[in-house]
Amino acid sequence: MLVHDYLIRSAERFPEKTALVHGGRRTSYSELLSLASSVSSWLRHAGVEKGDRVAILNDDPREYISSYFGILMAGGIVVALNTDTSARTLGAQISGCGVSAAITQAKFMGYLRDLGKGVTSLKSVAASGLKPSDAGDEGYALSDLKDAFVFPPGTPARSARADLAQVIYTSGTTGGSSAVTLRHSNLAANTASIIEYLKLGEGDSVMAVLPFFYSYGNSVMLTHIAAGGRLVVNQNFLYPNLILDQMAAEEVTGFSGVPSTYAILLNRSALRRYKFPALRYMTQAGGAMPPRLAREMKSVFPDVDFYVMYGQTEASARLSYLEPHELLRKAGSVGKAIPGVLLEVLDEGGGPVGPGETGEIVASGENIMAGYWREPEKTARVLKNGKLWTGDLARVDEEGFIYIVSRKSDIIKCGSHRIHPAEIEEVLAEHAAVHESAVIGVEDEILGEALKALVVLKTGYQCSRNELLQHLKALLPSYKVPQHIDFIPELPKTSSGKIKRALLKTPSAPGSPGSIGQRSQKEAG
Repeated sequence: MLVHDYLIRSAERFPEKTALVHGGRRTSYSELLSLASSVSSWLRHAGVEKGDRVAILNDDPREYISSYFGILMAGGIVVALNTDTSARTLGAQISGCGVSAAITQAKFMGYLRDLGKGVTSLKSVAASGLKPSDAGDEGYALSDLKDAFVFPPGTPARSARADLAQVIYTSGTTGGSSAVTLRHSNLAANTASIIEYLKLGEGDSVMAVLPFFYSYGNSVMLTHIAAGGRLVVNQNFLYPNLILDQMAAEEVTGFSGVPSTYAILLNRSALRRYKFPALRYMTQAGGAMPPRLAREMKSVFPDVDFYVMYGQTEASARLSYLEPHELLRKAGSVGKAIPGVLLEVLDEGGGPVGPGETGEIVASGENIMAGYWREPEKTARVLKNGKLWTGDLARVDEEGFIYIVSRKSDIIKCGSHRIHPAEIEEVLAEHAAVHESAVIGVEDEILGEALKALVVLKTGYQCSRNELLQHLKALLPSYKVPQHIDFIPELPKTSSGKIKRALLKTPSAPGSPGSIGQRSQKEAG
């Protein structure tokens, strides 16, 4: 099974059935397939060949989904880009993957114009909502997406399960982040497994609040298209009650979120006043969910199955799940491996650890990535003998249930975002007054982790928090701008000069309230 066959098959089985609900608009399976087929033909007309990378920078679900499947039908590789971006980030991603074509919207054309002719791989761009002023001499051919949508449909390109289907960036473009490459077989294996344990069928519909460019959101999209289900999409979580209204009106059967999603629903919405008689399951992934939060969700929805899940982009999304009936008995556990996946917790020598001992989670299965795009050394560090060394430390109890202890990686999970501190530290270092800095995640009730920058100024220099914020906002997407900035005299380090990040998170760490060495904004200038 190839990934684009999901849409083709569901359109054959349910041509008039609603596949997508968004903003009052309903799109059937046959309409989605027609749009995807036209995109496929347009891409070939634009010179896209099998194996070429095609980016999607688009937050309209109808345009995103049809573009996604259209790229695959043309034999291309989908490069899913975060729409909360910057020209700096976008340029690095497009150049890094050698993107030859992009499908976007007029509101994002400013980023592409800022790239200028510096990105030589980009040859064709299709954008919706274009105005005459959007045209220019950027070095690529610019088309209106509505013209691509009416291109004569063609026959899908010949592809194989071993061919690459998608590239997903894990956490930005620098500081250790990478482009994960996924084959058709990887995505198909994970999709089939998730459908199996969630018992998804054509009668299911999901309230999709997660962006499709994330691995988790991508899996929600693929599983429901494959099952012939329905996607009810509203990715604006600023107004949670409106989403709850829509869930009730559309009688959705499922809901997927990250820990911060559920924290917002419990603490900043009228969730307890709603009734959802059709709702049968909820899923959670994207970071550790406090057992307290899971218990509270279960108390609000005692008859709804709540799945705690664990995974990685490198695993096409999912690696384990906790069966709903074990939620209270095995509080804090991420469960056991999903169907088709083997999970082991191993010591540094590759041997299994005993119950209660800590080791690294190692995964094997058809869902494991092909590798990181053009990073063979980094790929070799995590893929060993066909197994993925996840970098997550965990313990296993006597019954085989897995409990995450910590992450070997420094990646910070802020809401649904995955952020590597080195990227922010690199931008901070570009400020003339900054000597060095460390960015850490601090506990936050809503986000899970909020970003905190600890900054050491150069001797004789002064700088205010607002000056640093303006510097960061000019160069980074908004979600990578720290919520907290503290000025400190020095960073704690090991004898080899490495920053002791774990120490920075302790109550007595420099920059913590009442700690020795914290310097106020006023004192810092």
